[in-house]
Amino acid sequence: MLKERSQSFKLLFLVTDFFIGLTSFLTAYIFRYYLSPDSSFQIQTIDPLNYLILGIVLGFSQVFSFLSIDLYHPRRGLSFSDELFAIISGVILNLLVVLSLLFFFRGESFSRLVIGYFAICTIILTSFSHFLLRALMQYLRSKGYNLKSVLIIGTGKSAINFSKTLQKHSIYGYTVKGFVSGKKNLSPKSVQTVTTTSKLENYVENNLIDLIVYALSHEEGDSLKEVIDIADFHGIDLKVIPSYEEIVTAKGRVEVLDGIPIISIRNIPLRLGYNLVLKRSFDILFSLFFILLFSPFYILIALLVKLTSKGPVFYKQERVGLDNKVFGMIKFRSMVVQAKEKSDTLWTVKDDPRVTSIGAILRKLSLDETPQFFNVLLGDMSVVGPRPERPFYVEKFRNEHHQYMRRHAAKAGITGWAQVQGFRGDTSIEKRIEADIFYIENWSLLLDIKIILLTPLKAIIDRNAY
Repeated sequence: MLKERSQSFKLLFLVTDFFIGLTSFLTAYIFRYYLSPDSSFQIQTIDPLNYLILGIVLGFSQVFSFLSIDLYHPRRGLSFSDELFAIISGVILNLLVVLSLLFFFRGESFSRLVIGYFAICTIILTSFSHFLLRALMQYLRSKGYNLKSVLIIGTGKSAINFSKTLQKHSIYGYTVKGFVSGKKNLSPKSVQTVTTTSKLENYVENNLIDLIVYALSHEEGDSLKEVIDIADFHGIDLKVIPSYEEIVTAKGRVEVLDGIPIISIRNIPLRLGYNLVLKRSFDILFSLFFILLFSPFYILIALLVKLTSKGPVFYKQERVGLDNKVFGMIKFRSMVVQAKEKSDTLWTVKDDPRVTSIGAILRKLSLDETPQFFNVLLGDMSVVGPRPERPFYVEKFRNEHHQYMRRHAAKAGITGWAQVQGFRGDTSIEKRIEADIFYIENWSLLLDIKIILLTPLKAIIDRNAY
């Protein structure tokens, strides 16, 4: 339903962004070679045809970059700041890809200023054009252009939540005509019903209805067959929200196998092949980049750990990761050497006496975690994901917290959504579980980039890092 109309909007934004990319490149080219002080000399040394090809490539690659970070997701347009952040991330991603390609193809020495101007123009023009397009769509909807009236069968939680979703996504042009109560009316005082299921056909005959959404719960009765017959007879489109909607996550999906519909109760984006390859590729590239960049600090930290306390530089501890598999997580040792039984079962607390002087600094800045990039390269962990826990506490928490084991549906991460939300150290386990499940069910490359960018700031100001 929303997906049907969002596809049209997605196509509109795709085409717009492609032409924005071309316009941005043309603007950058003119500014560099016609408006800059040395333009008269520079224009004689370039081949305009090569720049034309580069401009077309940048236009296409920019759109593909936006697609890879899920810029055109319906929720993206609900917040201008979130969309702006997504656009900036997409442009940066595009620059990394294009500059990497240009490094290998050196037949033409393109001006880096043109590419830099292109990036700035793209961010400004894309943000402005998206804002205008959404404002135009909202204006047209407010004037009644291409609106579809929706009749919701049901007055329970699912029906009300669906109505709120339509209001939130008003840009798609669906208006709720009213609610229809079942045999038992569950509606609160704020919800006004227009008729009952027993009088539905009479109401449909006398009112213009474009879409019927069946969201009747078990408590309200079951009249799906009658509603289907009425919708078919009057030629009205019908959608069904399962009565067990509360146990199906927002990312649940329906698959069809030889005509048999199968509902996935908990859809996990990271289980899909394309996403697996995308995330693994990002993990490898980012980890290699970090290790190479951070290698001098590895040596310095290793020396500090060795000189300030007795014991090994690195500390390897069993943790539970993807699909409940145990692996050895590597860290810089930040505590005094202790028996395995204690290190595996004792919870870290504030001002923990086991923490060494240099270890306290490492833990505060999360520098003790940096060797885990080698775990990422080995495939045991990801850069971003739920933080792995020790087997002892996994057994403890799985009995105390109903949904705890759902955290292991994705690879464990060096950082994660729970960490940048402040849920680390001695904080609420329930909040951590909630944040980790949100990440698993809403994963995107953009979300990973956002978490990575927030992590250094959170590591410095987080009071729970000890």
